[in-house]
Amino acid sequence: MSVPAEFSIGGVYMPPLLVASVLGIITAVMVARLLNTYHLSRYLFYPPLAFVALSTIFTIIFGALIVPF
Repeated sequence: MSVPAEFSIGGVYMPPLLVASVLGIITAVMVARLLNTYHLSRYLFYPPLAFVALSTIFTIIFGALIVPF
């Protein structure tokens, strides 16, 4: 399996890290909404910082899945 150099979405070439970061942010938004829906975000010290951490974690996960080492 070859490592993708770029993705073509609608004829526009995008780097894999951009695709992984967009997927990571979308997933972090969904998780943050779930945390707010079930009132679990009140247990977090600073929810915006937790959102940044979640988006970073999900970006790394999607980056590892999209661009294997």
